[in-house]
Amino acid sequence: MKQVVQSVSGGEVRIVEVPQPEPTATEVLVAVRRSLLSAGTERAVRELASASLLSKARARPDLVRQVVHKARTDGVRTTLAAVRGRLDEDMPLGYSATGVVVAAGAATDGLRPGMRVATASAGHAEYQTVPGLLAVPVPDGVSDQAAAFGAVAAIAMQGLRQAEVGVGGTVAVVGLGLVGQLTVRLALASGLRVIGVDLREWTAELATSGGATGLVEAGAATTEQIMELTRGRGVDAVLITAATRSSGPVTRSAEIARDRARLVVVGDVGLELDRRAFYERELDLRFARSYGPGRYDRAYEEWGVDYPAGHVRWTARGNIETYLDLVDSGRVAVDDLVTHVFEVAQATAAYEALAADPRSLAVQLSYAAPTEPRADAVLLQPRRASSRSRAGLIGAGLYAKATFLPALKAAGWADDLAAVTSAKGLSARHLAERNDIPLVVGTAADLIGRDDIDVVFVLSRHDSHAGLVRQALDAGKHVFVEKPLALTQDELDEVVAAYRRNSGHLFVGFNRRYAPMVGHAKKILAAGGGPVTVAYRINAGRLPDSHWYHDRRQGGRIRGEVCHFIDLASWLVGTAPSVVHAYGGGRGEPGLEEDVSILLGYPDGSTATITYCTGGNRSTPKERVEILGRGHTVLIDDFRRLEVDGREVRRVAAGKGHQQLLALVRQTIVGHRSEGREIEASFVTTRTALAAVAALTGLAEQPSIPPTRAGDDVSVSVPLGS
Repeated sequence: MKQVVQSVSGGEVRIVEVPQPEPTATEVLVAVRRSLLSAGTERAVRELASASLLSKARARPDLVRQVVHKARTDGVRTTLAAVRGRLDEDMPLGYSATGVVVAAGAATDGLRPGMRVATASAGHAEYQTVPGLLAVPVPDGVSDQAAAFGAVAAIAMQGLRQAEVGVGGTVAVVGLGLVGQLTVRLALASGLRVIGVDLREWTAELATSGGATGLVEAGAATTEQIMELTRGRGVDAVLITAATRSSGPVTRSAEIARDRARLVVVGDVGLELDRRAFYERELDLRFARSYGPGRYDRAYEEWGVDYPAGHVRWTARGNIETYLDLVDSGRVAVDDLVTHVFEVAQATAAYEALAADPRSLAVQLSYAAPTEPRADAVLLQPRRASSRSRAGLIGAGLYAKATFLPALKAAGWADDLAAVTSAKGLSARHLAERNDIPLVVGTAADLIGRDDIDVVFVLSRHDSHAGLVRQALDAGKHVFVEKPLALTQDELDEVVAAYRRNSGHLFVGFNRRYAPMVGHAKKILAAGGGPVTVAYRINAGRLPDSHWYHDRRQGGRIRGEVCHFIDLASWLVGTAPSVVHAYGGGRGEPGLEEDVSILLGYPDGSTATITYCTGGNRSTPKERVEILGRGHTVLIDDFRRLEVDGREVRRVAAGKGHQQLLALVRQTIVGHRSEGREIEASFVTTRTALAAVAALTGLAEQPSIPPTRAGDDVSVSVPLGS
């Protein structure tokens, strides 16, 4: 399918072919008919992307601070690679469209194939996967052209709701671009008197033709006109829909507002304000967040959990519905706002018109994609003939691009990468283009089912790991899966059963076992006897609330990250733990806590303490491992510094073992190395992590680690030699 994207680094717009996406249970797949270019938002995005690196830094000082911190903790080379990876991306454009439902997820309510819907938060593409609560049925009386305004109109509607002005009140709309014009028309349909203010005469005239009083901004003269229109009181509310770095629109709004009026910021404007004007009139400054309640809420958008109408009457979906109803009743008209229509194949011309024509207001793209579901793949280059094992990647996120692919190539896999797939397709295409991977496949099932794929690398979200591993093993593939292997005991049991009944190799991404410094430490410890004590401290750092790790479907940080440290501790000791204690910080949902201490007891008397903390200073290195016993003290500091018995060892390479693990995977698959007990240790690690979660949730006080296979002793041996 065709999708419109923009280079993050240079701002170039292009049309690319990507596989048709597959909806989740809470999404619908939509064949798009019209999509709307938001003049203000998309101009701003393009301008930022086209700007120099210095200009980007000035526009986003928060990101500059993150880069500086990463350079201090991870080193300049790693940071530069991450920055280049971020800049060398294509981003989808667009967020307001309409089309026909092709397929509906099982958890979408009231949506079915063949239904016309207005969509939000999905880009300019022939097919979109849209959250069910952001796909709103379109009445028969509303054209595709009008329905495509749905998401942008909801932004205007949310600003109007924040103003809280009753029938008969007067509002001023400052900034008469597309969102401003929609705000004017929605306010008029709500029974309000509307004054539109802009620097351009033609937009003021357009507002007047719609029934408002359009004024060209002229400072004191405009203020005087507004006072005359409001009997000397000023307006009841001002909706600021301008887009400028200047704080002028907000300052001017304070001058035309009545005492205790509301000022609602809808557009992206400067906010360097003089307190006195707001204090003297006790003005209420508010902000409207996108389409309305539910926007940026993971439960609403991703999980499909709607708010009860008795508590939240007007959600993002409700605002789109209201706009469509107003158009259907004839109280709001928008067709005259459309200045240009282009076919999607001419999308670059549409953006050129948006940039070159100062009177371009609502520019739309049209589509004619079939409404029947289809599975497809995109061949980027001729397939390479090879007698060796061919590999396919499931997942194309930042970790895959910045860390995994470089390590995979360094481990000798460069010529064996045959296909890649991702949830949305665009990231897979970008990764394929940059890494000479010939084929982009539509779904994980399609990739696993291909006869020309022998090895499957699973790098997708955590909740998909166990199912994909099981499917790939049953399809006769060798499988590498990033941690975690499974999120529940049932998932783990199913994976183990699939491994036992098939002949394919299975590897888990517990790469720290294979770090050069860990290998050196194990050789030293192997020379002595007796128990060891491992103290492992992790300065993990806090994650924003929007991070996907906070999605309970993904298992949280203990299952998803702490398993790494459990694995390394047991690998260093050399046996599986027999007892697990876990203590949480008491913040957050049980089992998803972020601050946790785990104590592992081993049959030989060894112990390991894992302290995972999110509240440390950002300048503190992330990982510190100290091993005492067998006559030695070994310190590994963030896998960049190794100290043995108080002396720094400089001849051992730094790194966390990604390349070494992937080289081992390759050697095993091609037959140059026999399969060891690594996978058995990975099963034990996963059971241990699940036992730690059980201890935190109160399901077990001292969970024991069950045998890996029937008849095995609980202390499955982990080889000390690599």
